[in-house]
Amino acid sequence: MNVGFVGVGRMGANMARRLKDRGFHVTAVYDANRAVAASLAQELACAACQDLSEVTAESDVIITVVTDDKAMRKIFGESGDNLLVNARGKLFINCATLSPQIHIDVEELARTAGAQTLEACMASSITQAREGSLYLMCGGSDEAFRKAEPLLQALGSSIRFIGKSGQAAKVKALVNMVMNINTAGLAEGLGLGAALGLDLKMLREVFSQTGAASRVLETDGEDMRNREHACFFSAVHAAKDSGIALELARGAGLDLPLARATKEQYDRMVKEGLGELDKSGVAELTFKDRHKHSGDHV
Repeated sequence: MNVGFVGVGRMGANMARRLKDRGFHVTAVYDANRAVAASLAQELACAACQDLSEVTAESDVIITVVTDDKAMRKIFGESGDNLLVNARGKLFINCATLSPQIHIDVEELARTAGAQTLEACMASSITQAREGSLYLMCGGSDEAFRKAEPLLQALGSSIRFIGKSGQAAKVKALVNMVMNINTAGLAEGLGLGAALGLDLKMLREVFSQTGAASRVLETDGEDMRNREHACFFSAVHAAKDSGIALELARGAGLDLPLARATKEQYDRMVKEGLGELDKSGVAELTFKDRHKHSGDHV
């Protein structure tokens, strides 16, 4: 099974490394940033493709990890060079957090071209991608899922088949929406604690033993205190993913004030030049005397 990658940023590159470690033939990589693709291709001893159609030609399975719906439409839907040129019999595994509708649209485009797609939304970070311990939520046909399973088993420690195309993307949007709310809430709790002169190590321990406990307390709490915001999941992506959830809510006739307020916080980070910080960087907006008062600290 020859495997190609489109989108080899932080996540895609580590997934490619993981598959090579597990004995899969990674044959081709492509990225809008040609230098990034060339560097990874040299590391993995595979082709750095100049054209999307070349990735398809070199691969049986193509894994895509692109930024947003617009990028997804560009690689699958544009006339001229795209992944569906001569794609009959190929399988596309699409791993980015995108709107449910884009997965449905791409599945239909692929079906017309004689190919198959599977959404495999990831609820994990860079470290898990490298270790092969991703949490993967999948949507598509049973046949595509079965075909993809050997690869998915190498990439993930937990794999859930959610249902038809688009369903996994809905679940992933809700996962990230709740995670982002929790992160922004934790930042406010720790920010207020600091302003009140409380010991934040003690406060985090109390949070962890009470109803204030959360996964983000484990992953982001200390980083918020120490202002360590090396990027595992960026504020830009947090804003985008909360936006996807809010669009779903609008379609369902629901108003979600907490999700809306959280998106506004991440939008503010982006506006103030903090978009490439990790999501934990939302604490820069809630602790006294940080970015909003003295931006040179960040």
